[in-house]
Amino acid sequence: MRKTLSEGLPNLKLALPEDAQEKLCAFGEAVVEQNKVMNLTAITEPTQVAKLHLLDSLSLLTLEELAGKRMIDVGCGAGFPGVPVKIACPEVELTLLDSLGKRMQWLETVLPTLGVEAECVTARAEEAVENRRESYDYATSRAVARLNILLELTAPYVKVGGKVLAMKGTAAREELAEAKNAIAKLGLSLERVAEFPVDGTAHTVIVLKKVAPTPKQYPRRYAKIKQSPL
Repeated sequence: MRKTLSEGLPNLKLALPEDAQEKLCAFGEAVVEQNKVMNLTAITEPTQVAKLHLLDSLSLLTLEELAGKRMIDVGCGAGFPGVPVKIACPEVELTLLDSLGKRMQWLETVLPTLGVEAECVTARAEEAVENRRESYDYATSRAVARLNILLELTAPYVKVGGKVLAMKGTAAREELAEAKNAIAKLGLSLERVAEFPVDGTAHTVIVLKKVAPTPKQYPRRYAKIKQSPL
């Protein structure tokens, strides 16, 4: 895992100190170990963990200057991309949000052992926003929902001038076309689409800037979002 991580960093034009690389691999190994008793990831082979979890998450650092910013990882699952970003850039103020209590309890237990500070919130995205509305510089998410659904769950967290960083795979452009209406209604504007080749597959980050406040009626209840996406 460590070798694959070290070899992959130059491809992202990133240089990380040894202790950060060690901490990243320690987190990757902790995920694999916990996965034996809890469903966290289908990716458990060490080189694949390095490529598809660690390096994939770190691609966000090539797009934005996150130091000193507030970021929320919506539907964080096992902690990707938020935890690797925090390890590589300790100056980011990180909130991890997921609705599965056991997952969040595990993160609350394991992160302090690695010296990683993050606020762990167990709640549904459309509910937790009530007292966090437009209070983050960045909202990110990976493997949660199609873009037109995801944006309704993430955009309300971002302050005007902030950005949504949506991590996507090969269907990114198709999802982007599908989400034009959502982008307009939620106060967003497409800034760019960045592609990173990971293990022969295109991984994409869709960067959307918050240009106007998200109307108060969003987000709706999740059943409604899913039934009738914007």
